[in-house]
Amino acid sequence: MDKIKLNGNINYNLSRLFRWSIIAGLAGFLFGFDTVVISGADKTLQSLWSSSDLYHGIIVMSMALWGTVIGAIFGGIPNDKLGRKKTLILIGVLYSISAIGSSLAVSAEIFSLFRFIGGIGIGISTIAVPSYITEISPPENRGTLVSLYQFNVVFGMLFAFLSNYILNDFGISWRVMIGIEIIPAIIYTIFTFSIPNSPRWLIANKRSEEAEIVLNEINSKKITKQLMTEIILDVDAKKLEENIFLKKYRFILYLTFLIAFFNQFSGINAILYYAPRIFEETGLGYNDALLSSVLIGIVMVAFTLIGVFLIDRIGRKNLMYFGSIGYIISLSLISFGLAAEWGGVSVPILILIFIASHGIGQGTVIWVFISEIFPNHLRSSGQSFGSSVHWILAAIIPSMIPYLFSTIGSEIVFSFFTLMMIFQLLFVKYLMPETKGVSIEELFKKLIS
Repeated sequence: MDKIKLNGNINYNLSRLFRWSIIAGLAGFLFGFDTVVISGADKTLQSLWSSSDLYHGIIVMSMALWGTVIGAIFGGIPNDKLGRKKTLILIGVLYSISAIGSSLAVSAEIFSLFRFIGGIGIGISTIAVPSYITEISPPENRGTLVSLYQFNVVFGMLFAFLSNYILNDFGISWRVMIGIEIIPAIIYTIFTFSIPNSPRWLIANKRSEEAEIVLNEINSKKITKQLMTEIILDVDAKKLEENIFLKKYRFILYLTFLIAFFNQFSGINAILYYAPRIFEETGLGYNDALLSSVLIGIVMVAFTLIGVFLIDRIGRKNLMYFGSIGYIISLSLISFGLAAEWGGVSVPILILIFIASHGIGQGTVIWVFISEIFPNHLRSSGQSFGSSVHWILAAIIPSMIPYLFSTIGSEIVFSFFTLMMIFQLLFVKYLMPETKGVSIEELFKKLIS
């Protein structure tokens, strides 16, 4: 499995590519853990600091998400100036500071500040990790390797749900629940020093000899020579005055905006942040609600694995079809179940179906798709745009959930999410192109032709 043979020739070292992708993708584990771990301390923190629903939602629960907005907007700068590798190390440092500071916080404001710092790390990671893995990957395995980032995200979520349940069962403080993130943050930061820089970034920064060394580690010399020629031609064709908002990139920009928009209007972050609260609404006790949240993590990991396995086999578009249809069925029934006050496990089961739909569809596809469709010299800017749209909505929507649930009702909120997923299905059918199996240089040419 060390080398993969195509047309009788040894082309690339998949085991090395896999190792580098997993290490870079560990930033996703921290992303997932950081996003979900706060759900276990949700009501405890609101009670501790006597926060109103609106203040708790916007300041305490969602401040990390506002940090991701800043990270997403400005994350392309270090990604281009420092390079992918140094940016990945920076992400680990931000996560470490956040974990220590938020676990020691003595007020809602200090807690929110350190959560904000961790959020910056998340926002930058959604730019740096997919672009790094995309730039080291061959077309045949690009989807699988990039989606390892999303697998790490959901594995981190599962770990956080499980950690919350176990620590709560033993009556351990919320400070330990939040602060335990420092362990994977330090491990990730150390591992990141062992990976090379992106060869495409090195070539773009006039370091072709270093790029050739990296490419030779993962390709045959013949393939390295071909890749060097393609990448240099692409970089040489770059116009310094170009940006992603030029008319010729408009279709790519529409695609990026829409996939990020629909990702959040599925309601995924609302459910992940407030899963225990939603489960309690259906009549479950708090401990049972935390246990049900663990099941969310298990289902997410299982179906993301299926998505990772299928993305380079059946393509991005088919996975989005599966996910969209699953969203529509589950969300519409969740809305009806909440309105009809179904008790027991009916609504929790529907939420698990929703999570499965997300895992195999949007969850697996979004970061792969956005990282593929921009040219090399605009990839960081394109990733930054897509991540910004994603994270601005991810900050706004969960921050409003406690208020909306207590005013218009949870069933109306889920009905609205259902409508949005009907629109997503239409987007997939009529606008979204298939991107599997095409080199990123060739794919870009097709999209602007």
